[in-house]
Order: sequence, then structure tokens, then C-alpha cells
Amino acid sequence: MLEPEVNKELVEAHGLTDEEYAKICEILGRTPNFTELGIFSVMWSEHCSYKNSILQLKTLPREGEHLLAEAGEENAGLIDIGDGLAVAFKIESHNHPSAVEPYQGAATGVGGILRDIFTMGARPIAALDSLRFGRLEDARVRYLFRGVVKGIGDYGNCFGVPTVGGEVYFDESYSGNPLVNAMAVGIVKHDQIARAQAKIDGATVMIIGASTGRDGIHGATFASEDLSKESEERRSNVQVGDPFTEKLLLEATLEMIKAGCIHGIQDMGAAGITCSSSEMAGGSGTGMELDLDKVPLREDGMTPYEIMLSESQERMLLVAEPGREADVIAICAKWDLNAQEIGFVTAKHDKLIVRKEGRVFAEIPADTLVLGGGAPQYVRETKKPAYIDVVQAQKFDSLPVPEDLNAVLLQLIGSPNIASKAWVYQQYDFSVRTNTIIAPGADAAVVRIKGTQKALAVSTDCNGRYVYLNPRRGASIAVAESARNVVCSGGQPVGITNCLNFGNPYKPEMYWQFTEAIAGMGEACRTFGTPVTGGNVSFYNENPKGAVYPTPTIGMLGVLENVDHATTAWFKNAGDIIALIGDDKEEIGGSEYLATIHGKIGGGCPALDLQQEKAVQETCLTAIKNGLILSAHDVADGGLAIALAECCILNAENPLGAKVKLPEHQRIDGALFGESQSRIVLSVASEDVEALREICKAYNVHCHILGEVSGDRLIIDSSIDVQLSELTKPFYNSIKDQMSEII
Repeated sequence: MLEPEVNKELVEAHGLTDEEYAKICEILGRTPNFTELGIFSVMWSEHCSYKNSILQLKTLPREGEHLLAEAGEENAGLIDIGDGLAVAFKIESHNHPSAVEPYQGAATGVGGILRDIFTMGARPIAALDSLRFGRLEDARVRYLFRGVVKGIGDYGNCFGVPTVGGEVYFDESYSGNPLVNAMAVGIVKHDQIARAQAKIDGATVMIIGASTGRDGIHGATFASEDLSKESEERRSNVQVGDPFTEKLLLEATLEMIKAGCIHGIQDMGAAGITCSSSEMAGGSGTGMELDLDKVPLREDGMTPYEIMLSESQERMLLVAEPGREADVIAICAKWDLNAQEIGFVTAKHDKLIVRKEGRVFAEIPADTLVLGGGAPQYVRETKKPAYIDVVQAQKFDSLPVPEDLNAVLLQLIGSPNIASKAWVYQQYDFSVRTNTIIAPGADAAVVRIKGTQKALAVSTDCNGRYVYLNPRRGASIAVAESARNVVCSGGQPVGITNCLNFGNPYKPEMYWQFTEAIAGMGEACRTFGTPVTGGNVSFYNENPKGAVYPTPTIGMLGVLENVDHATTAWFKNAGDIIALIGDDKEEIGGSEYLATIHGKIGGGCPALDLQQEKAVQETCLTAIKNGLILSAHDVADGGLAIALAECCILNAENPLGAKVKLPEHQRIDGALFGESQSRIVLSVASEDVEALREICKAYNVHCHILGEVSGDRLIIDSSIDVQLSELTKPFYNSIKDQMSEII
């Protein structure tokens, strides 16, 4: 086991700067050896240390009366929902792996986020995804799209978790660097919450689950650099998943937690044994000593460097309760899993010590490796990009209004960003475990909590184009719309998780986008009372053609105290009255209409008054709880005309038309397709209109009675008149038809 000598070239190859290497030498009081260099390189990578983002993240609201774990404290956010239950939820990225190996990249992204949930002692009850790709006309984009969706579906379906919601956007900016963000939600009883801790002197450290191989070595550092032509050759940095083993690991883990066998547990994701051991010890103020000769391996001749950095999937590191080691082994044997003692916790020192064949290969203070510990923390240079003032100055007052607005509506509703994503979610089992009340395709998914009257509403949302045009406001809109989606489904927003996808932080323009988005997100979360429970930062989402749109994806959690309040988006009965709450400012800047019909990106993004947004959401939720609302659907991409069309056809088995009259307006295309915020389309029985008006009046929210549900056509003033069958064809077939082409 001869190791290469550490020199300047090797340090650079591990992604460490001269300053960082000097700090490592100072921490150790000597030059690191090869294994130690590898350990520092992964733990101080952007992916693990958040060194370029953690100081910004600390400005976000991270406290709330119902939080049971602070952001970054545990594997996932934890929110008390009463009745002795808590919700664990988190979203993370697997962008770079999915760019070079879409199937395994996406599949292991799902596996990793599920382990984050059940490591907390929570049984996963729902998964979601947020995906970004280039244009579907590109054959490689279709290849990536197909592989990612199949990877998500196969892993989730085999594991047995319903994939209940998410979003998919297509834009040229994501062509060379797709975004694959995976979210999971689980339920845990308060007395069965597990912690990532190692506080008992002499306690046994054990590895459980799959054997360790060479797959995924340096996956964390791979995720902390720009994609390039050489990235295609780095498929070895992508892990390989096995959902059947993960299912066994889930059941064994929950059984051990319930039996009281476990003192602490941490999943092995990025950086594998290195990350799990250092975080458990470093976060507990203890030391940990590991004997790598005892680690179950599936490949011969693996070195300490490889064993410590392997990202083989479906593995956990746990600290057993003293005297319960045999119980851990027995439970794992029952589920046909490895369970091996590989070390112990010590209070005699605070180091992570790694041995193999009796030789010490690493001796590092554990707390210097953990998030917020010894890794450097930077605030990078910021510079407002030159394009911002240019695009925001663009005016579209003189833009010609299309003559055939029916044709515009049909083209928009078939746009991949608006069209039904049924081609995606029909590959997912979204009803397994029989808890799904509102399935994919609605504003938010709703999942029942068995044994209670409660349910959860969950949504992911972000319009990257908005954030590109105005990072601060665009990020606020992402929070506002994800909350609005949850409210439209009957849920009270209680907290968010986020996945912040940006370019290279060493570029001042990219870091400016990031800091502005953080500020906007914080403003919105404070307004809605939705603390940030944790998440993920994914920098370096660039390729030789440039960076992706800045995309701070928001995963919003909402709680329904009564499952009967679950509300869907589609119209229910002929004769029901259609109302619009909120005001229309006829804004077409940053809209799908402007991009798809006129081929323009610019004009800033829609205005947002956070207090007005909150009032609109409270109005809607109050009306739902009072039993007035038959359907609720937020106005988003494509504007009011698209929202109304979707209300008509989202229930494919029973589409219902509408005849409406627009509020007073200046430009008809702005009124139809503008994406002004803080608007919701509602339907109520005719006898409940006055009660709705009274609630709107109480919250000082405008209520516009648009018309009624009727017939088999969508008629809007004298501008739009289309048969519903004309709308359903492009809406339901657009993506399916493009994906049916031979690649």
C-alpha cells in the first residue's frame, strides 16, 4: 500500500488552493499524507463544506416554534406537526452525475435523499423531483430526459415510495448541464427520532448495508467543479444504486431505532465513510478510531484512500448502544445485510484515526472536517452582471398583439414548460402505500398521514427565468409560488427546504446572483413564517457554453389539519361561479408568452408585494377551511388564460368549459397571458359567492367574478373561443409526442 508523495501537483489535482493546503498543514502540524489529502479534499469541497455559501445561508430564517432540528444540524429538516408526530423533509441535487450518466445519476440521487429521511427514524411517505433540461428538439436532451425520468421512476418504484409531484422546465441554458433535484418527505414519532451523534465513550462504530466498492470515489469533488468535455470520461465518479438493498436497509434501520439499539446513525452519501464518521464525531466533540481491515469490501486490493472516499450506495454508519451490538447484527442478518464492527468512539481525543493492517493512514481532528467547522468560509467578490440593466430596461408596450389569440393559447398550452408532464409521472408509482390524495399534475401533491385526520401538501417550485432577470425578486417569487401551490391544495405552509443551483461562485457575476437570491428567499420566508430547515447548495452548474439560469428550487411543506380540506384545481360542476382573487397588472416581462410567442427574454420579472401575496393566500385558505371552495388554482406560467384552460381540462375524464369576462384591462395579451403574481382562480357554488366576497373584504383582497362553468368550450370575452378538445390535444400530447421520436 505505497502511497504517492504529496506535492503541489497532487494538491492542485485534489481541488485545494495553496491557502487551503497551508491551513491543512497548520491543522495537522505536518504535511498530510495521500489518504489525509483525499479526506480533506472531499470534506473541504464545495459539495460537503459549503465554504462559499455557508455565511450567506446563515442569513436565512432558520428558527421556528415547530422546528425540532436547526438547519444543518441533522440529515434533514424536522418539523413538529402535533399528535406526537414530526415531518422530516429535504431536497438535494444530483446534477453533475446525471449529466454524464443520467439513469444512475438520477437513481442514486433519489436513493441518497431517501436515506437522509430514514436515517432520522422517519419512514418516507413521498418523493418529489425538480428537473431542468435543454430544449426537447435536441436529441441529447431527450436522451438525458429519458434516462433521468427512468432512473427516478425505477428507484422510487422498486423502493416503494410514491413519487407524488415535482416540476419540469426546459430552456437552452440547461442544455449542457441539466438540473436533477430530488426531494423526500417522511413521518416519525417524536420518541423514535434518530440523531447523527457519537457521544458515548467506548461505543462501537458499525457499518451496515451494502459492501464498499470503488464506485463514486471523488463524487463530491466532481460535483464541485464545472462540467467540461472531459466530464464524460468521469463516469466512475457516479455511484450505482440498488433500490432493493435500500428497501432492506430502510426496514432494518427503522427496526433498530424502534428497538433502541442505536445511539447515533448517519447515512453514507457524499464522501462515504469519511463524511459519516467525521460528522458524527466532530459534531459530538469526540474522537473516532476506525479499522479499515474490517470494512466489508466487494473489490480486491482497495486502498485506505479508496475505502474512505468510496460513495458506494445503500450504506450507513452507526454507533450502537453499549451492549446492543449483537442485536444490531441480528436485525441486519434478518434483512440479509452486512453489519460489521469497524471501530469505536473515544472521549480521550477528538481525532478521526484510520488504520489498515496496523498502520495509521489518517489522524485528523474530526471537527475540522464538519460543516461549519475547520473548512475555510468565504464571501466571494460580487459584481452585478451587465445584462441585468439591459434586460430590465426593455419595454414591450409597442409589441404587436397577435391577431389570432386562440392560436396563441393553443401554442402556449402545448409549450413543454406548460404542457402536462404526464409522460413523466406516468412512469412513477404515485399511489403505492395508498396515502396519495392529490396525485401529480395538480398545484401541490397531498398525502394522507394514516391514523390521523392530517395530511401533508408538498410542492417544488422555481422559475429560473425570473431569477435570471431579477435574482432577488425571482427567488422571492419561487417561495411565494410554492407556498401558493400548497395553499391552493388546502395546506398551511410551515417550512421550506431548498436546492440552490448556481454557476461558478468564483465568478463575481455568479456570486452576485447567489447573494441576491438568498436575500429574496429570506424576505419571502420571513413574510410567510416558513423557516428554512435545510437543503443543498449546488455550484458549478456550468459548461463550456455558459451557466444555467440561477435556479433556487424551493421545496415547500404544508399541513392540512383536516384531510377533507384537500382541494384540487379543476372545475367541478356546470353552473359553479368562477372568481379571481388578487389583482392583474398585465405584466408580460419574463413570461412564457413573451419567450414562446415573441422569442424574447427580458423586461424584468413580475412585481411581487409580499404582504399582498400573504393576504391572498390567507384569503384562499380561510375560504377552503370554511367549506366554500370547490376548486383552486394559482395563476402562474402562461397567465390567466392558461390557468382557466387548465381548470377546464385537468380532469381529463370530465372536462368542463367556462365562459368568463376579464376584469378591466389595457392590453388584451397582457390580461390573458401576463404572469402577474398573487392571483388564484377559484370556483364556488353560486350560493357561496357572497360569503367569499366577505372573506376577501376581511383580508382587503380584490375578488373579481369572472363568469361560470359551462359547456364544452373556453370562452374569454370576445378574444378566446376554443373547444376543450382543441386544448387537450396539445396539452396532453406535446411532450409525449416529442419523446416518442427515435433517439
